[in-house]
Amino acid sequence: MRSYSPDLTPPWKKKQAPVPEVPAEADLVVEEVATGFCGAVIRCEKTVQGPTVTLEDRFGKHRVFPMEPRGFLLEGRVVTLVRPSASAPAPVRPVRTASGSVAVPGARARVARAGRIYVEGRHDAELVERVWGDDLRIEGVVVEYLEGIDDLPAIVAEFAPGPDARLGVLVDHLVPGSKESRIASSVTHPDVLVVGHPYIDVWEAVKPSSVGIEAWPVVPRGQDWKTGVCRALGWPENTGAAWQRILSGVRSYRDLDPSLLGSVEHLIDFVTAPVPAGPE
Repeated sequence: MRSYSPDLTPPWKKKQAPVPEVPAEADLVVEEVATGFCGAVIRCEKTVQGPTVTLEDRFGKHRVFPMEPRGFLLEGRVVTLVRPSASAPAPVRPVRTASGSVAVPGARARVARAGRIYVEGRHDAELVERVWGDDLRIEGVVVEYLEGIDDLPAIVAEFAPGPDARLGVLVDHLVPGSKESRIASSVTHPDVLVVGHPYIDVWEAVKPSSVGIEAWPVVPRGQDWKTGVCRALGWPENTGAAWQRILSGVRSYRDLDPSLLGSVEHLIDFVTAPVPAGPE
């Protein structure tokens, strides 16, 4: 015989458990339930259709959502976002690293993995450290710079990559037809991943607004690019000082172009992927 629950109340008549209301304060990181889009609150607005919230994900993409009841997840809990007010208490939320990851207070750096991430130059390494440094220490990933990739095949051979020692390489100006793309295509080892961004130098991967300029200048071919940038912007022709000026404007992933964000995240995932189990 089929057994029935003694509660015959239709589901649509049942009283739902209360859901906390959370003020949509700036930088609060939530996930929209219907789409799974995760991002930090940028602003709240009042529209004819009702209040909306704009979220920005770690790649700089913006999405606008209605602030509907039970519409968001905060640390895995369903919440209702409401417009913040001066009297609203500050929401309890996780501290985020500069890359947008959840910070792990008191976490000790992991012993370095055999795998590595190589970048072209010192400025690339310093920028990666500025944004992803906390994540890299927790994952035990060391970033080293090469001073160029002209000898990349030989560098890869010397590193001797393997399933438990993967190598990731970040390359500037990785666009079709470039010298860098030809060099990158010559590396075909299964435990090596070469990715990059489209800019001549990693300086350009920093959003101009974060540096306080309208746009990165176009430097004529044949000129040293960094010196040309300093000259065009009216900065002293000291590339070291110029870089420190640029780097000081980088506080988090929001200050970087999405093309660089995706590449670095891809490299970290590749280098830290679990070693495939061997045949039993």
